Formats: sequence, C-alpha cells, structure tokens
Amino acid sequence: MIKALSRFFTAIVQRFLPDPLVFAMLLTIIMFLSGIAFTHHTPIEMIGFWGKSFWNLLAFAMQMALILVTGNALASSPPIKKILQKIASIPKTPAQGIMLVTFVAAVANIINWGFGLIVGALLAKEVAKKVPKVDYRLLIASAYIGFLTWHGGLSGSIPLMAATKGNPMEKTAGLIPLAHTIFAPFNIFITLTLIVVLPFMTKMMMPKEDEVVVIDPALLMEDEAAATIAAPTEKTFAVRVENSRIIAWVIGLMGFFYLGYYFIHGGQMDVNAVNMMMFFAGIVLHGSPLAYMNAIVNAAKGTAGIMVQFPFYAGIQGMMDLSGLGGMITHAFVSVSTVHTFPILAFLSSGIINFFVPSGGGHWVVQGPFIMPAAKALGVMPGKAAMAIAYGEAWMNMAQPFWALPALAIAGLKVRDIMGFCVTTLLVSGIIFGVGLAFF
Repeated sequence: MIKALSRFFTAIVQRFLPDPLVFAMLLTIIMFLSGIAFTHHTPIEMIGFWGKSFWNLLAFAMQMALILVTGNALASSPPIKKILQKIASIPKTPAQGIMLVTFVAAVANIINWGFGLIVGALLAKEVAKKVPKVDYRLLIASAYIGFLTWHGGLSGSIPLMAATKGNPMEKTAGLIPLAHTIFAPFNIFITLTLIVVLPFMTKMMMPKEDEVVVIDPALLMEDEAAATIAAPTEKTFAVRVENSRIIAWVIGLMGFFYLGYYFIHGGQMDVNAVNMMMFFAGIVLHGSPLAYMNAIVNAAKGTAGIMVQFPFYAGIQGMMDLSGLGGMITHAFVSVSTVHTFPILAFLSSGIINFFVPSGGGHWVVQGPFIMPAAKALGVMPGKAAMAIAYGEAWMNMAQPFWALPALAIAGLKVRDIMGFCVTTLLVSGIIFGVGLAFF
C-alpha cells in the first residue's frame, strides 16, 4: 500500500508541482485573492499589507541562513566527512542504504535542522557512491524526510523562541521552559517514534527494480572534485596566517568559553546560541580560518532559494496577519475545540498555514496570538499548545518544498523528483503526531 501511494503521489507531483519560486508566487496570488474574498479588504489594502511586510523577515532570514550555512560547513569538515564515509560503508543493499540515510538524517535534525539537512544529503550522496542499484531520488527524499524531527529537536525555532525573553508571546503565555516543550514526555514519544518508524516507511516506498533511478557514482566524484579548492603552494606570511590552526583554535576556544559563561548565567538555548555552537565547532574542525571560509562560500550557494523566497513568504505572512485571514483560519479550528481536541486542531491549522508561511518563527507570530490565549482559557498546557504549532509546521513541510531546496541543491535534483515520497510520508507521520498530542 505504501509503495502504491508513493507511486501515485510521485506521478501527481511530476505533472503538477511547479518550481519552488513559482510555487511561492502562486501562493502570493492565492493569499491576495483570499484576503479580498474572505476578509473584505480592498485590493489596494492587500497590496499595502504585502509590500509593507515584504522585508519583515530579514533578521529571521539571516538567522535561518546562518543555521543552514554553519550546519553545512560543519558537516563538510574533514572529521565529519570521514565519519560520513565510514557510515556510508555500512549498508550493503539498497534497502539498508535507504533506511540508514533516513535514520541518520532524523537523528541529525534533532541536533540541528541545518546540520541535519546537509548531513542527510551528503550521506545520501556517499551511499549512492557505494551501494549499487539504489534509487537516488528516494535517497535524497529520505534525507529530507528526516527533517520531520527538527521542530522537536534542539534547534526547533518555536520552543526556542517560546523560551527566549522578548518573544512576541511572552506577555500572553509567559516564558515556556524547554522542559515543557523539547524535553516533555509527549515530545520525546513523538520524536523517538519518528526515528524508529521513518526508516521502515522509506524502505516500503522503494520503487520496483525497473523503475529505480540510479546515478553514476563517477558524476558524484566529479562534483566533489570541482568543489575542492587546491591548497596554496606559496608559503607567505599571509598564507600562513590564513591557514593557521592556532588562530582557529583560539577563536574556537573564545567562542565556547563565552557559550559556557552564557549558559552558566542563565542563558537560554535559543536560535543565536545554536548558531554560535555550530559556528565555532566548524572553525575548530576545519582547522584554519581559510578552510572554514571556503566551506562557508560553498555552503552559501544553498541559501539562494531562501534569500529569494523569504521576502515572498514575508509578504504572504503580512497579508495573512494584517488582513486577519490567519486569525480566521486558526479561530475556525479553535472555536470548535475542547481541552482534549485543542492540540490536534491547533496542529491541523498550523499545517494549513504552513503552506503559506513555511517558517517556525512566522507561525509563532501568525498563530501564537490566537492559539496561546485559547490554550490558557481551555486549560491546555502552554508547552503542548506551542509544540502543536511547531509540529504542524514540521509535518506540512513534507508537502511544502521550501526547505527541501538545500538538499536538492547538493543532490542536483528538482523538487518534483522527491516530493511524491514526501507527501506519502505526510500521511503516515500525521498519525504519529496526532497520537502524541492526544494521548501524552
């Protein structure tokens, strides 16, 4: 059944899903028309909301780009690459390769979503080099499917923001400690279940032998060689300084000393703290300032889609928020909720909104003002309400191609190549999220 579903959705996606930038533009038009039709705002007002909000997410976009770039740079450091090569030598069959990539990606995304996306894609390429007759599309899809665990992990933007002073919902819900979100029993259940179930899920989606799409390992070797920067032969003072391990280690030591000081004095595990950890770990593991800079330059290529599309999604978020449409969608679910059904309905409303605002922080801004007061009134735990928003965002990413862009850039694939597998996963993972929210 799973294999049949994946074949069906792959065929649908191949025929109808446009490029992610075009997808964002179409969503912009849909949101514009919906605001006019359902909120009774004029076209001029909707255009005003859009233009006013177009650059609203620049700071957040920078944070997200840094998570991606620093995670990519860390994953491409020699020690991490050696580990990936050793891990890729473990599977001996296509099924084992698919399951391994899914498992490693899911675990890595718990550590950090940017790191997880990149590690998953890089491991998928390494497995493709070593395991014959493995479907390359499903390998990369498996790397992205592991992304489902990110919002329950250490870099989940909503639980981190909810625990950070000055976040938009602090006055309404107060600060929500990580013990009530990331480290809560319901989140541990959901995250562990995803880690166990997803590898078997991707195995069941393996195409028939005559439908497998393989890639020549020689092509992957050529791509890797093209990205390698030759070491300088001239040992001038400038070259020695650029390649100095001492400078890298001193800066890394300073960074980790500050982080220790920060946490000892009550600092929270927020987005900036995660970025700092990835940043300084990458500098140390690359071993020199120049090596790290080269890794950053290579990693930054994957942010092109984010940089181009984030303004569109900021504009969409603005139209949804300022027109009141986001509140209407959320209120439609919340208004029929009870203390028992509230987490599930909040989760579903978040999934719908994620189509238009594929950003955890954006969800917190759009849905938080409606979800959190309603949760308080119904007696729902603030941590569970916040995570319901987070889960809906992570879940619907399986049908929203925005965050697949970095993995696709690394793999050299198009979004249509993997989204059929991802949509199938959307259906199964929704059950896991629902059980965790309803019964834990």
